[in-house]
Amino acid sequence: MSQSAYAASGGGREASTDGRVSRLFGSPSYFRLWISQVVSSLGDWIGLIAITAIAARVGGGDSGAAVGLVLSARVVPGLFLGSFMGVLADRLDRKRAMIYCDIGRGAVLALLPFVKDIATLVLASLILELFTLLWASAKEASVPNLVDREFLPTANSLSLGAAYGTFPVSSAVFAGLVKLAQSFGKTFGVHSLGPESLALWFDVGTFLISALAVSTLALPRHDAARTGRIDLGQAWRDIREGMRFIRSNPVVRGVLIGLACGLGGGGTVVPLGPVFSSVVLHSGASGFGVLLTAFGMGVAAGVIGVSLVQKRLPHGQVFLVAVLAGGTALIVAATMSRLVLASAWIAGFGVCAGTVYVLGFSMLQEEVSDELRGRIFATLYASTRLCLFLALVVAPVLSTLLDGLSGAVVDRKIGVAGASVALPGVRLTLWLGGLIIIGAGWLVQRSLRQAGMGFGSRRRDEVPAPEAPGSTQEDAG
Repeated sequence: MSQSAYAASGGGREASTDGRVSRLFGSPSYFRLWISQVVSSLGDWIGLIAITAIAARVGGGDSGAAVGLVLSARVVPGLFLGSFMGVLADRLDRKRAMIYCDIGRGAVLALLPFVKDIATLVLASLILELFTLLWASAKEASVPNLVDREFLPTANSLSLGAAYGTFPVSSAVFAGLVKLAQSFGKTFGVHSLGPESLALWFDVGTFLISALAVSTLALPRHDAARTGRIDLGQAWRDIREGMRFIRSNPVVRGVLIGLACGLGGGGTVVPLGPVFSSVVLHSGASGFGVLLTAFGMGVAAGVIGVSLVQKRLPHGQVFLVAVLAGGTALIVAATMSRLVLASAWIAGFGVCAGTVYVLGFSMLQEEVSDELRGRIFATLYASTRLCLFLALVVAPVLSTLLDGLSGAVVDRKIGVAGASVALPGVRLTLWLGGLIIIGAGWLVQRSLRQAGMGFGSRRRDEVPAPEAPGSTQEDAG
């Protein structure tokens, strides 16, 4: 059965559901998956905040180092085990995998109130991240089986909202539950477990609800999942097969480059934003808040806009333009010396970021077959984590080095057309981040042009299809 037919039929149940849900979410099945993601994302954020708070409390005098170590444990698994998680997403029954991951995350969080040392927190963070990687890979690979192809950009817009729109809600819920635990902890006898205990147990409930929502889905079992066995040798061959497919498919390769390098270049804003607001804009913490708000509004505008008009857009070309425009907007924003102008360009950067996310995920889901989809999305998550990790770690160091170099060479300012332009290290580093994104756009153009989707290329139907993974000339003979 085709994916669209499967999504339309749902085993005879979809036709009897509310038509409004189908219009808004593509299908009732995807609506249930989206509800699961909303609840699961809420649980992820609450868990991250709670673990950070516990690390700061348990770390004592070295709370900063303790928090950094625990948070690093949420990045490392994706760098080294992301591809293997993708193989699992392709080899296991995805519905069961998501259910077991939700239950596993709930079990880990249920035990966290009893943790009293950093080493155990690091181990818990590693386990949680592995479960999250597998859940996310299985979820993204399942979306094309639940909605029609033309609805994928809208589905990814809804997914982005579920993933990041729950953060402010999770912060408020965590703060309220901590306050409640502090007020009534002695009454219920849990005061000795720490103020985060109530929030963590609430978090367990979110993952159980997510598992229940996933259990109602009717997902097809792909052929690779029917054996029920994971062979390590075969897993390694599967990883290599996925890498060969990425190298041979220019669309997938271009999207991965655009998303990973775009996130890496744009990620410089996270550690350098407060410094830029203070040193260049002279606005302090309040100015950084304005920049974050502008960026968030821009992302929302990009996501909503591309969802409304995506049916009339050439996805490959718009993805490329968004990457190039995003790098340009970041450079111009870093050039501004007034908060209003910098915020306007940061909002434009957010519009491009939202567009790149929605169209990038949609292009991957359209381009990759079901049996490879988990591996490709796991590779995407691993690549973006690596680039973001490098941005978070390298950008502050590079900013300091460039600041010293600028001071020694040009006294941190140059004259342009009779005006003085300040060149602090933070501005130079943000410019470099924008150039990285533009360079990624050039690589994306080369890949998409090879596939017949870029500017100045032949139509895609005139370009030979890439060789399927595992095929050989002997097979053709």
